[in-house]
Amino acid sequence: MNNLLETPIEYLKGVGPQRGELLRKELNIHKYRDLLNLYPNRYIDRTRYYKINQLQNTPTEVQIVGKIIHIKTVEFGKGKKRLTATFIDDTGEMELVWFQGIKWIRESIKVNFPYVIFGKINAFNGQFSMPHPEMEGLEEHKASLRSAMQSIYPSTEKLSNKGISNKVINKMMQQLFIETHSLFTETLPDYLIHELQLIPKNAALFNIHFPKSQELLSKAQFRLKFEELFFIQLQLITKNLIRKHKIKGHPFGNVGDYFTDFYKYHLPFELTNAQKKVLKEIRNDLGSNAQMNRLLQGDVGSGKTIVALMCMLLAMDNGFQACLMAPTEILANQHFNGISELAKSLNVNIKILTGSTKTADRKTIHEELENGSLHIIIGTHALLEDKVKFKNLGLAIIDEQHRFGVEQRSKLWQKNEIPPHILVMTATPIPRTLAMSLYGDLDISVIDELPPGRKPIQTVHRYDSNRLKVWAFIKDEIEKGRQIYIVYPLIQESETLDYKDLMDGYESISRDFPLPKYSVSIVHGKMKPVEKDAEMIRFAEGKTNIMIATTVIEVGVNVPNASVMIIESAERFGLSQLHQLRGRVGRGAEQSYCILMTGHKLSNESKTRLETMCKTNDGFEIAEVDLKLRGPGDIMGTQQSGVLNLQIADLVKDRDILQLARHHAIKLLKEDASMTKPEHKKLREIFIEMGKKKNIWNYIS
Repeated sequence: MNNLLETPIEYLKGVGPQRGELLRKELNIHKYRDLLNLYPNRYIDRTRYYKINQLQNTPTEVQIVGKIIHIKTVEFGKGKKRLTATFIDDTGEMELVWFQGIKWIRESIKVNFPYVIFGKINAFNGQFSMPHPEMEGLEEHKASLRSAMQSIYPSTEKLSNKGISNKVINKMMQQLFIETHSLFTETLPDYLIHELQLIPKNAALFNIHFPKSQELLSKAQFRLKFEELFFIQLQLITKNLIRKHKIKGHPFGNVGDYFTDFYKYHLPFELTNAQKKVLKEIRNDLGSNAQMNRLLQGDVGSGKTIVALMCMLLAMDNGFQACLMAPTEILANQHFNGISELAKSLNVNIKILTGSTKTADRKTIHEELENGSLHIIIGTHALLEDKVKFKNLGLAIIDEQHRFGVEQRSKLWQKNEIPPHILVMTATPIPRTLAMSLYGDLDISVIDELPPGRKPIQTVHRYDSNRLKVWAFIKDEIEKGRQIYIVYPLIQESETLDYKDLMDGYESISRDFPLPKYSVSIVHGKMKPVEKDAEMIRFAEGKTNIMIATTVIEVGVNVPNASVMIIESAERFGLSQLHQLRGRVGRGAEQSYCILMTGHKLSNESKTRLETMCKTNDGFEIAEVDLKLRGPGDIMGTQQSGVLNLQIADLVKDRDILQLARHHAIKLLKEDASMTKPEHKKLREIFIEMGKKKNIWNYIS
């Protein structure tokens, strides 16, 4: 059966070379199997008939039973014609309109004959009309109903223009089921189908395309979603298990002087329970013989840096070096300053390596790394260069993983004969469901509480018309000795526009906050790095009261005295960006504020984002809303979203199914990791096939 599904699509009756070419280009359908896996994105209930007096002005398709009592051709514009017909039922009348094929339609329409019409409704001045309805005689309609729910397939403008309408795709699908006799190989073990009461594969595929009822459609969707997520989880978990068995790590058996000394005498504050829990998970990994591969998630300000340092000290206690790689120079510098400050009383050699490190310093760093006298190196992509060699790298920490591809992770691996332990840190909380799919091959630790003594930041939304009050509030805060950030959006396409917004803002703020009483800093993308740093330092040292910037300060400035973050045109920012920006304040003991400024015209999505920001400070809650608004691909950036090219499941709506699939995948692999039991024979074959393919979905049907 599977061989038949490999047939090129143009051989399907009714397709042919021209349509085949279009299907390939527009919908990526190359073979029978791809067409089978083109699932409808919605359904229309053809069991429901409307009366004309029940119609509402909504853009959904409806079907109505009635008859045409009058037809006429109307001329409009230069030589243009349209055909209109008056259609009635026992509750009222409406108009049917055609702009094309007028002559043929006029000849084929029968007056006073019972029809079922189907299409989208337009409303104008309380009058309803339906352009280009599908029409069927009532008797013929009663005889021909194939399924109660009509499938609507994904399409493109080009397909519609070339006459490949939804009706045509539906016909192709019927033909596919006729040619394959709808005999599809079962992919899941019998006991799993039985335990979860799943419908068989054949029934699921038939009912996803031609649902006999709403109930069967739901069962088909559940079965196919479960299967898709189950196979992903099998892949991810197997990858993790293989790594744990195959890839040996350096066991860090000692908890020695560096770690103990720091913990006892130099810890600046008591660790939170969440930090202790995470450290315990990491220490268990480091103490085993397998290589650690862990994701550390924590919200802005939850204290990931101190956990990172303590892991590095463990590496040193066991005679190894450690490195920390960050995506930008600003961030690398921030880590370097933070970690050097924390470790200042310990005898540790820490250096930083970035694109702007001077040649002489580089030479020293390279030598010290190779002879082992440099314990901790912090840097950017510069750490990946071939020239950078370690004596014995035992731990690599990567910050802000979603800006680094997987290739960069493997480059760090190759810096040692036995790969170092890997700890990936992210300050953009990822909803658990998404993390389970994106990072299923990593173990996950979460720091989910903030250090004590931090006051939650108060967030408010203000319109531009309240600006005078906002300015008065800032002046009060500056009187108290606090500092202020004002951030302008950056839209890549139009640097000139962004720059103009920023400069206009700078001029009006300089007027409202004049020298010598106030002093204003500015940072933007057109400045040289040296100038940017100089301005940042002036602000950090308290020489200026207000910092005006584009989003360059999203990461990397730590000024405990700054207590107000004003975000201009806040509706132009994404949720995670707003949350990251807000995290720049609230770093000291004082009450901090975040003020979101917008105009009055806001889309519903913008309103949801602003309301979410005002309602919660919890990064995980914000990430959940963000996932609902934007979908998974956008959140992680393109290089990660390939994982999520799902055909039927949806990570947001189907999180329960994902958890169920993960649970059963783990259970199965615990009992039969190599899938060699007789009941897993089919599963194993499909799994091996999937492993050969870049796109695993082709092999699920």
